[in-house]
Amino acid sequence: MGPNRDAVWMEAGIIKSIPPAGLPVKWRVPVKHGYSGPAVADGKVFVMDYDVKAGEINNNLGGATKLTGQERILCLAEETGQQLWEHEYNQPYSISYAAGPRCTPTIDDEKIYALGAEGRLSCLDTNSGKVIWEKSLPEEYHTKTAIWGYASHPLVDGELVYTIAGGDGSVCIALNKHTGEPVWTALSAPDPGYTAPTMITHASTKQLLI
Repeated sequence: MGPNRDAVWMEAGIIKSIPPAGLPVKWRVPVKHGYSGPAVADGKVFVMDYDVKAGEINNNLGGATKLTGQERILCLAEETGQQLWEHEYNQPYSISYAAGPRCTPTIDDEKIYALGAEGRLSCLDTNSGKVIWEKSLPEEYHTKTAIWGYASHPLVDGELVYTIAGGDGSVCIALNKHTGEPVWTALSAPDPGYTAPTMITHASTKQLLI
């Protein structure tokens, strides 16, 4: 929904119509399974996907599908599509619509924050893909993945990164964006939900919407 998460397009120089033959394709790069949209920043494209190793993908609305495979965070050159780096890790799935990650990566300066479908939150260096910190939200906050997986894109504001963890008193968590150390937690709910945290200012008061 854009940098402000409000579905407002602020760019200039946009074409007014798409020609009948379509737009010219500059490059195409195959990726694996998933629902994650790409994020573009500083000449790089970042996207998450899932490389299935065992199990069969099916759109089971009411129940979990079990898969084994690797979640991946890919970095491509914006101009050419050339892969610059890749970070992958083993990640079993037990969720509905288990094709892959849901969250678009969040970019802040030279850090990328990526949340996997089973709650693995990774902070990587955008230039090298080196892991700065990682954590499993279900393990740290003693909760379980919701039926449709973790789908709340992380939000960076100031020195904090906000995301939805779930559990008792930790539906929303705020972490130090540099170290991943917890700063505060808030709210309880039977299910954490799927929408992304959003920061607004209303009546001169800054508010975090969950």
